[in-house]
Amino acid sequence: MPSATTTRDPAPPACVLDRQGLDALVQALRARGRTVIGPTHRGGAIVLEELRSAAELPYGWGVELDGGHYRVVRREDEAAFAHSAGPQSWKNYLLPERVRQWTADRAPDGELTVRQERHPPASYAFLGVRPCDLRAIAIQDRVLLGGWHRDDAYQARRNGAFLIAVECTEPGATCFCVSMGTGPAAGPGYDIALTEVLDETGHRFLARAGTAEGAEVLAGLPQRDADAATRTAAAEAVESAAGRMGRSMPPVDLHTLMASSLEAERWDEVASRCLTCGNCTMACPTCFCTTTEDITDLTGDHAERWSRWESCYDLDFSHLPGGPVRQSGRSRYRQWLTHKLGTWWDQFGSSGCVGCGRCIVWCPVAIDITEEAHALHQEQLARRAAGEGTP
Repeated sequence: MPSATTTRDPAPPACVLDRQGLDALVQALRARGRTVIGPTHRGGAIVLEELRSAAELPYGWGVELDGGHYRVVRREDEAAFAHSAGPQSWKNYLLPERVRQWTADRAPDGELTVRQERHPPASYAFLGVRPCDLRAIAIQDRVLLGGWHRDDAYQARRNGAFLIAVECTEPGATCFCVSMGTGPAAGPGYDIALTEVLDETGHRFLARAGTAEGAEVLAGLPQRDADAATRTAAAEAVESAAGRMGRSMPPVDLHTLMASSLEAERWDEVASRCLTCGNCTMACPTCFCTTTEDITDLTGDHAERWSRWESCYDLDFSHLPGGPVRQSGRSRYRQWLTHKLGTWWDQFGSSGCVGCGRCIVWCPVAIDITEEAHALHQEQLARRAAGEGTP
């Protein structure tokens, strides 16, 4: 979904920006009144924060990833985007974790005043959106804007967002975007796409526009025409990344696999390890569930309603008058995985997983969504071989 102020005009030829040109891009977006959000090195992690210049990008920093393991490491070069998904995603800005909806105050005479919370329209520019996260934004658009119950607050934030995708050239050990068809090349939906190239001829970024506004912004930057060597180097870097994914899904129809594995024994094994903490849902860039909570002060004269993220691992998530529907950790993990890889298709016409690997990294007991999918597939094959499974 492009910015509301842009149209899908034919993109101009690619150009090349150097590091000064990248900083000029940040300054041009700030001059347009946009808050530029991008990756930076803070507190031992690559996090998303407001950038005042491209100098704040994590030049020379990479990450070491595994199940339940994340570490920032120093690189031998000065690459700015040679790191994979961090603890945050762009969901933190488009669908904030906690938002106040209204306040109510009772005067001494008993009169009640209710005020709806009004938030000024956001005007974000997201710099460094990975192809997997670009797809995640498109999925959230479908969920929150495409049905009967549109989220107007999300739409206001989303309409103002200018997306600068950065194609992946350094996949992490937990990445599996190729399996999900979401990377490492940038798909549609960006305003500008960059591919970082760092070789003996210099440090530069191949840039191309995806919208008219993107083309307009690029046209005002110091640049040079894209030469054949840079185009080739960029294409080869992305192609190489596709062959170096750290994880993969089984090469089967995951929707069908989930539907035919509801009684698999594997659910008991994973439930013995799962803490039902909900970290995977909090880190996931597509999980969208929210709930509301009402709070009041000690006097009872002031009350507020807040919207906050919710997790299907919470016992109260499926609470009915008779109690929680999914009381066991087994049933709650199964609900999350079968929805993410299976019934999401029935609801929204796509998978709910983009292969970013965050759920693997930020699981405190290193449960691996790809390992679980492979285990379910192997169990199904074993059952079929024994004449017990579905045809």
